[in-house]
Amino acid sequence: MTKNNVLKGVFLVGLGATSYGMLATFVKMAYGEGFTTPEVTTAQFVYGLLGLSLINVFQKLKKGNEVVKASKKNIGQLMLAGTSLGMTSIFYYLAVKYIPVSIAIVLLMQTVWMGVLFEMILEKKRPSNQKIISVIIVLVGTALAANLIQSKIELDWHGIVLGLLAAASFTTTMFTANRVATHVSSAQRSLYMLLGGAVIIFGFAIATQTTTFNFEIFMKWGIVLALFGTVIPPLLFNAGFPLTGIGLGSIVSALELPVSVMMAYFLLNENVNAVQWFGIVLIIVAIIIMNLNFKKTN
Repeated sequence: MTKNNVLKGVFLVGLGATSYGMLATFVKMAYGEGFTTPEVTTAQFVYGLLGLSLINVFQKLKKGNEVVKASKKNIGQLMLAGTSLGMTSIFYYLAVKYIPVSIAIVLLMQTVWMGVLFEMILEKKRPSNQKIISVIIVLVGTALAANLIQSKIELDWHGIVLGLLAAASFTTTMFTANRVATHVSSAQRSLYMLLGGAVIIFGFAIATQTTTFNFEIFMKWGIVLALFGTVIPPLLFNAGFPLTGIGLGSIVSALELPVSVMMAYFLLNENVNAVQWFGIVLIIVAIIIMNLNFKKTN
């Protein structure tokens, strides 16, 4: 049962990371049409709240009293934890404005070692050799897949700082998905975490939007951004991370990178060379190694 639960968690987190990996390309396309970061994030979270609210209503109607209702304390904890969701979106989307998408993805992928570090501090034990080896392989693969080694672009320090802040926020999100109110359904947890994130997003939009808000964003990109950024990932992460743990979950979430590269290749017509594809293969190999070794230790 334990092995099956871990594999199920890996599958859920992997799908969530895949969904989240599509965001950078969609945001870049929205920027290309003249939309701003406040407009993009606001539309994403508004539709996200509506979508998760409908999911919760449907779940309540289907299961009735079987659904464990979140207490006021749980709601407060989840909303507080959810502020990291809002900050991740803000930091990541702003980073893309200052630096290339491939570099922003590399910085966001620092969640791999941040997650293992979090687990080491919280559980007060040294990471297993499997996790250490996997993290090293993932980081090497990440550098290759993002073409970081061959890149000669001068990076804006604003983008670097914002990218690292996004990684820290994303790691916090993964931590809370694994620890806060895990007895509550993933749909409820996702809704309240998103509500907390929305507070940050709406405050950011009010404070930084200097032009008239373009409501066309709701028709053109809002639903897509909400599905792949604020509905699917939190639902899957909230369901998957309690089964995998933050260390393994962080490594599995590295799938976000190859998905991002492939999306950029197909939709943005960005060139992806053999070195980058090799880096993607390395990341997948690291994930396989991690899972095989993990199962042997249980």
